[in-house]
Amino acid sequence: MKLTGFEGAVALVTGAAGGIGLALVRALSEAGTQVVATDHPDVIARAPQMTGVTWHGLDVCDAQAVEARVQATIRDLGPIRFGVHAAGILAEGPLLSTSAAQWRRVIEVNLDGAFHVTTALGRHMVDNGGGSLVVIGSNSADIPRLNMGSYPASKAGLHMFVRCLGLELAPAGVRCNIVAPGSTLTPMQTGMWAGPDGAERVIAGNLALHKTGIPLGKLAVPEDIAAAAMFLLSDQAGHVTMADLYVDGGATLKA
Repeated sequence: MKLTGFEGAVALVTGAAGGIGLALVRALSEAGTQVVATDHPDVIARAPQMTGVTWHGLDVCDAQAVEARVQATIRDLGPIRFGVHAAGILAEGPLLSTSAAQWRRVIEVNLDGAFHVTTALGRHMVDNGGGSLVVIGSNSADIPRLNMGSYPASKAGLHMFVRCLGLELAPAGVRCNIVAPGSTLTPMQTGMWAGPDGAERVIAGNLALHKTGIPLGKLAVPEDIAAAAMFLLSDQAGHVTMADLYVDGGATLKA
């Protein structure tokens, strides 16, 4: 099945220089979409050049900057049909040792940032007669994690926010969906490994740490997550909204 609806359309992607974000930018570009790829200004200089892709620095925590980027995209390229929010950060450490500033930073990027981006895009899409938003969540939204509580808390809030937004925007023809990755071979994942056997440990799980393994016996790669997001953006998912698609090799054991 060939996914359709991308040729000549305009997409805005946040977190575009990260593993999953970059795979999505590449997939959208290859599908013929004009992509405005954004990430924190510090990492834009390392972003690769691709056909139909323009890179812009953007701090998703800055609501005014987000709105300005949306409006500039509309002015330069036309209506935005697709929005992908992949920006996010991870913080580790016990909750009782987490400072208010550390907690606030995770919530600010992972939840407030999503609010700024998706509502700015949502207002435009409502006015323009429709569109599709996909937010990259996490399977940790459904599974408590030891020593990283701020991250799953932010993702759980993110999942519910997107479903509520989808409920509000559905009458206007704007679809809002979530892709929830599990352990994926990205710098965020490998940065948590203590040795060369990190992948094997993640796949096997650790019951002493209340951590399930991965039934499929392998880590995801960013392209796995991008493929799921592309389906949700496409015409073929035209009757799908407020869904959360878990791409985690079965790790969540989700009912």
